Amino acid sequence: MRSALVSDFNLSPRYATFSDPVAAEGEMPVTVTAAGLHPIVKSLARGVHYAAIGELPFIPGVDGVGRLEDGSRVYFGIARPPYGTFAERALAAKWMCIPLPEGLDDATAAGIANPAMSSWAALMGRAKFAAGESVLILGATGVAGQLAVQIAKRLGARRVIAAGRNPETLERLPMLGADAVISLAQPREALVAAFKNECAKAGVDVVLDYVWGTPAECLLDALSHKGLMKSTPRVRYIEIGASAGATISLNAASLRSSGLELLGSGFGSASLDQLRAAVAEFFAAAAAKPFEFRKKIAPLSEIEAFWDSPEPGTRIVFQP
Repeated sequence: MRSALVSDFNLSPRYATFSDPVAAEGEMPVTVTAAGLHPIVKSLARGVHYAAIGELPFIPGVDGVGRLEDGSRVYFGIARPPYGTFAERALAAKWMCIPLPEGLDDATAAGIANPAMSSWAALMGRAKFAAGESVLILGATGVAGQLAVQIAKRLGARRVIAAGRNPETLERLPMLGADAVISLAQPREALVAAFKNECAKAGVDVVLDYVWGTPAECLLDALSHKGLMKSTPRVRYIEIGASAGATISLNAASLRSSGLELLGSGFGSASLDQLRAAVAEFFAAAAAKPFEFRKKIAPLSEIEAFWDSPEPGTRIVFQP
């Protein structure tokens, strides 16, 4: 079969021929119709993601949409190495094979599921979010961040504070549900002050962080308090991505002087059952009322041309 193939962690995948997958117990063969190019896909292809096992060659892609042998249309994921989803045919773990509702096309489902799952699972599974709480999103101008704004509002957030770098997208975020926006492209002291100001207005119950690095340091500084008589509310800080840096410097006082709870959300911290439930619940919500989502469809044969093409705020979806 034709597929994308990673043969070197230092090179982009190439379009090649690879052996057809043979389903084992608990797996189902799928004819792939669409698969999204998510940040995790690129990280795994570079061998830098914590889930990378270091074995070459392999087919990239962590999820996709396709048809089973009986013709039913499904979203699927968690394929067995070396078989990923960037191929004509793939393997689906039976438990991670979700029927697609009518009204949700293949390319949209393939592109939107992973970024939407990141915030849905973080809010409902990790933060135990309740309607009426306030949410701050770091990295709100990316694809996942824009969906996080909409999802938080759809789930009943009292207030959504959206922080990001892209100025054009920041201007659009109020139309997606953001009650306030903060530019991350400002000096450190100004950014800390902006966070403090917004947090003081109505409090923050949950933080969804897609960037980590310096922006996270600034927010954690803003959440800490001075004085011995200050009582601080509980803040569930959910770390999801690290586009601004993989490490931070954390002052011990930031934890002792606040109600801060640091949690992660991803493969390993969120259970596989939580991730599956997040996708299924999101699909039902998206079928009932679509979310704003930008995608660009490309043929898999052109993967080398599109792999590193800049598409800010847009998810690339490959079709075999």
